[in-house]
Amino acid sequence: MSARFTIRKLGAQGDGIAETESGDLFIPFTLPGEVVNAARERDRAMLMAVLEASPQRIAPACRHFTECGGCAVQHLDAEAYRQWKREKVVHALRGVTSEIGALVSCAPHTRRRVVLAARRTDAGMALGFHRHLSPEIISISECPISLPEIVAALDRLKALAELVCATTKSFRMAVTVTGSGLDVAVYESGKLGENQRRIASNFVMAQGFARLSIDEEIVIEPRKPVVMFGDVAVSPPPGAFLQATQPAEQAMADIVGEHLKRAKKVADLFAGCGSFALRLAAKSEVHAVEGDAAALSALERGSRFATGLKRVTGERRDLFRRPLTFKELNAFDGLVFDPPRAGAEDQSKQIARSDVPFVAAVSCNPVTLARDLRILLDGGYTLKSVTPIDQFLWSPHVEAIALLEKPKRRR
Repeated sequence: MSARFTIRKLGAQGDGIAETESGDLFIPFTLPGEVVNAARERDRAMLMAVLEASPQRIAPACRHFTECGGCAVQHLDAEAYRQWKREKVVHALRGVTSEIGALVSCAPHTRRRVVLAARRTDAGMALGFHRHLSPEIISISECPISLPEIVAALDRLKALAELVCATTKSFRMAVTVTGSGLDVAVYESGKLGENQRRIASNFVMAQGFARLSIDEEIVIEPRKPVVMFGDVAVSPPPGAFLQATQPAEQAMADIVGEHLKRAKKVADLFAGCGSFALRLAAKSEVHAVEGDAAALSALERGSRFATGLKRVTGERRDLFRRPLTFKELNAFDGLVFDPPRAGAEDQSKQIARSDVPFVAAVSCNPVTLARDLRILLDGGYTLKSVTPIDQFLWSPHVEAIALLEKPKRRR
């Protein structure tokens, strides 16, 4: 049974929030100031009709919006969307700093890596994204966040999903656009027989895909997938972490590179495949520290075959269990760290005790960034700037880069 609600504000996850006697009610796909009919279930409700629309409401860019759960706020006009995204960083860093830079925006059709959900059903193979807060998979025929190469391949990817499916459950298909074709990494699709592997391999060859891997085992690799980090070519391992869009990655690298331009020796912590390290090595010696052996190997291979780089060294190390100590860090005059969403609390405590004069903190989670920045500020660092970066268009996720300095102590 539906009821009438007035939306007070837009929540952190993109849901409209209405005040009720029993507390806040979250209603997806609504906007502040709107009056709506919605069917309530506990603290959430399903939108039935917009009775009074916000002037900020616009037509969504995708026909699948509100069914597909991939995007949360396609219905919000561009300026209000940018303000909302930037405000997430402002809110998280309240009490740390009030000086937050302008948002670096994300354009449509730039996402180079998407993780699709797949499942064999009675009606055929479903390939797309999960419905909002549901395990149901919504098959998609368009995706305005993704690079055209991914959208153009959706039918072929669905056919490949059919070929590699050996389970009744849903499974994942990560698709990355690389310089040598699509890199397809499948997870939890079940154990394939030899004939099934052969048929899937022939299909990959025929479609011109660069690689197919299943649960990080390479099934076939007609061409090594290649991504460029500045002028350095890298072949990432199956399932490797990459920034979602190349323009956002370049913007982050430019900000970090400008901050560390005076550093002769730089440490790159949580270095991944080298998106920062290999760009920084054009001007500085770089020591890259990463816990994943395959990612670190890709970084090291890229540096060996590149020209014009300063010395690049690599170290495999779990920085959560064994962070670099402040004594080790004192060998460097510049540092960048880009941890997972959990942040880098223990590593930040060591950085705070160090003498490294220039530090760049990169984060995909403003909440853990705020915690880590407090540690660094308490350790004598000064926060010079914070820049929010949007590379997950129309989603609740936002990146941020914080730049810090500390006067070098005389020894």
